[in-house]
Amino acid sequence: MRTPEEFGAGHAPSARFIPLQELESRLGELDPSVAVICICRSGGRSQAAAEVLVFHGFDAANLVGGMQAWAAGGGSVVTDDGGPGTVI
Repeated sequence: MRTPEEFGAGHAPSARFIPLQELESRLGELDPSVAVICICRSGGRSQAAAEVLVFHGFDAANLVGGMQAWAAGGGSVVTDDGGPGTVI
């Protein structure tokens, strides 16, 4: 769970932005039958998010290394309009 600035600069193509501090109040926006991969810049905040989701019965996991690892591994990084993004 990234900051608005981090997400706006670049994210995985199918990512949804839900800040960690809003996660519990926005659980209803998520489909509990779909697995969730949580991601932040480096993996710390997303680990906390994954733990919250698992506590609430979701199938959730943390992407170890976050967006930095995603991009380094060749994962696409895009902006909201689909253009090339960057990890900040």
